[in-house]
Amino acid sequence: MGLTIAPLVLLLTERGMTVAAVAGLLAAHSLTAAVLELPTGGLSDVLGRRAVLTAAGLLNLAALLLLALGTTTWVLAAGTVLMGAARALSSGPAEAWYVDTVQAASPEADLRTGLARGSAATSAALAAGTLLGGALPWLLGHAALPGPVLPLSVPPLLGAAGLLVFVLYVLTALREPPRPAATVAGVLRGIPATVAAGLRLGGRDRLVRRVLLAAAAAGSGLAALELLTPGRAAALTGAPESGAALFAGLACAGFVCSAAGSHLAPLAARLTGSGERAVLAGFAAGAGGLTLLGVTAAADGPAPAALAVTGYGLVYLGFGIAGPNENELLHGRVPSAGRATALSVQSLALQLAGALTGLVVSALPAGPGPWLLAAAVLLAGALLWTRPAPAPGSPPRPDTTGSGVRAEGTSEAGTAGAATAAAGTDAAGTDAAGTPVPGPEAAGAAGRSGR
Repeated sequence: MGLTIAPLVLLLTERGMTVAAVAGLLAAHSLTAAVLELPTGGLSDVLGRRAVLTAAGLLNLAALLLLALGTTTWVLAAGTVLMGAARALSSGPAEAWYVDTVQAASPEADLRTGLARGSAATSAALAAGTLLGGALPWLLGHAALPGPVLPLSVPPLLGAAGLLVFVLYVLTALREPPRPAATVAGVLRGIPATVAAGLRLGGRDRLVRRVLLAAAAAGSGLAALELLTPGRAAALTGAPESGAALFAGLACAGFVCSAAGSHLAPLAARLTGSGERAVLAGFAAGAGGLTLLGVTAAADGPAPAALAVTGYGLVYLGFGIAGPNENELLHGRVPSAGRATALSVQSLALQLAGALTGLVVSALPAGPGPWLLAAAVLLAGALLWTRPAPAPGSPPRPDTTGSGVRAEGTSEAGTAGAATAAAGTDAAGTDAAGTPVPGPEAAGAAGRSGR
């Protein structure tokens, strides 16, 4: 998916679409992903991880073919909607499959190292894809290509070929325990019940709430970064084209920093003494990075520029450290029956908070204010982890009513506690960030995720 990050917006404008039309297509992507996030998480818990991941790969493949070859608004709109649906389908099943498989072999096995390596691999692939997707159209230049294929179409077409390999790999490598034969009626009954159980778990369990609130804080930070950085890069270079090239380089560097942070996540937990403190350190680093971007927003010269680049890298490094540690805590409280749903709730919290932050930040005057607002939100996410995570009590077990999962030994604190946590004083807290996932303008790859 990283192959589409650099050329996507330019490809859409090359097809004759206005900036407003492109924004509308990206909004359609985001809305589709948000609407389907929870139902598709429940689908994975009911039907199985492999079937849902296969469907996500096929939908993404179709989306990239439509975007690469489409010449009309309706075809391109169909491509962005399919990509949004694929994003929703793909958020959770692979990680849920991994945790299921490891815990089936050894219930006490360490999850953090594997989650960290997977997150690092995702970020490294996004970095490589961003560079390749930006270089291919430039290398092809004005080459004569067949039919509706443009130089900017080549990276999405290559991405579609990669997705075909992905689908074949999922079908052959992601073996999971046999599940009861699924019927249409059973799936339709099971999905709402599983989704409702996942939402109830977020309301009951203070640690899960802490993870979800922190996911919202991470979404705010990423939204501000994605929205404000391209314009700042163009202002720095003096032209939109060179600004886009600079932003592509920054995006690649951000993914590299995210990969490094994910690789360091287990070490951070050991050095700080716990996964919760590692999350605190990661969010604090991200808040510091956004602060650096804020205080240098109105300054010119090489030194402020270097500080701004350092701040940009710190945000992604911090998210890389926090993500695997957060998700290990989450998986310790959610059983297999609701694991993909819980990850979908986490992703939804990140996306909705990001959308709201984007609206707020875009309404503020240019300068330090938008950056510092995002830094404050991320700092509030860090403060959620200043107190030790609540003890899990007895481990979670399947809900015998058939409606999903029940976490036992957890607090029944209500909305007042969650509101306090959102203000930065953890009475019922939450958090989650995961691998930073590019937003819709980055073709909905996964950041993480993310993130």
